[in-house]
Amino acid sequence: MLAFEEGATSLDHSLSTPAAVELQVVRLRRQHQIGPVRLAARAGVAASTTHRILARHGLPALTACDRATGEPIRRYERSRPGELVHIDVKKLGRIPDGGGHKVLGRAAGSPNKDRRNGAGYAYLHTALDDHTRLARTEDLPDETAATCAGFLR
Repeated sequence: MLAFEEGATSLDHSLSTPAAVELQVVRLRRQHQIGPVRLAARAGVAASTTHRILARHGLPALTACDRATGEPIRRYERSRPGELVHIDVKKLGRIPDGGGHKVLGRAAGSPNKDRRNGAGYAYLHTALDDHTRLARTEDLPDETAATCAGFLR
């Protein structure tokens, strides 16, 4: 029983990555914003070792960082429904019955300019709640302030 306790408490650090290599990996990551595989090639260690070094120093994965600054992206979520709502209007061109100029050619599509045959624009008003992620979309006739305000009600 004594031998088991001695073995459990003695740790062999002879296989640990040298501190100089760890500092080099961390420095390269901060300077170049590259992942573990490329860092491993530059530092001369395995990619798994590089990944462990980055995790040990609290450096997040590149997908969790802003590309321009390298800082971790801080996401937010509001605490109550309706506290923050994102509203957007998307203007989409309608294609007339029988096809547009891509199908019929420009000259054949000219007569459709004078007639109202379903052509024009569709205005898709969308609201997205930050807390619940509930989305609502309506096709409304225009994108004026009065229409947008009516969409919120």
